[in-house]
Amino acid sequence: MALTFPVSSVRTAKAWGSPLVAALAACLCCGGAAAQTFTLADLSGEELFERFCAACHGPEGRGDGPVARTLNVLVPDLTQIATRRGGRFPAFEIRETIDGRALVTAHGTRTMPVWGYEFWVEQGGDVVAEREARSIVDRLVEYLESIQEEDRSRTAR
Repeated sequence: MALTFPVSSVRTAKAWGSPLVAALAACLCCGGAAAQTFTLADLSGEELFERFCAACHGPEGRGDGPVARTLNVLVPDLTQIATRRGGRFPAFEIRETIDGRALVTAHGTRTMPVWGYEFWVEQGGDVVAEREARSIVDRLVEYLESIQEEDRSRTAR
């Protein structure tokens, strides 16, 4: 499903700091030649993270989102993935975890949404949507890699 609104009006409203003003600007300015269509495929990795991950993982990825305290599992600090892996960021494993469609049930239950399926459906549920869903997950993985913090124990030496 695509949303149509003029980019400049919504960005200006967001700069004012009010989601209500941004929504109002989008509603008032819809239609006409100046409107553009946006889909999930148009969002950056950071924007996707803010929209789909920050509620649990927090705005900075530290596992402290507003929903985290209501869950029965510890939400991981995503800025420490590489540190927990000896300095290596496991991009393929992270991609598979976010996508979620290849989960082997013998490995236990899954507490986060199966984003690969969700993105695939959102993009139309066809062959093109599959490509777009993979691209969306790839952008999330790239963003997560970009927020990795240096191992503090190594820098303290």
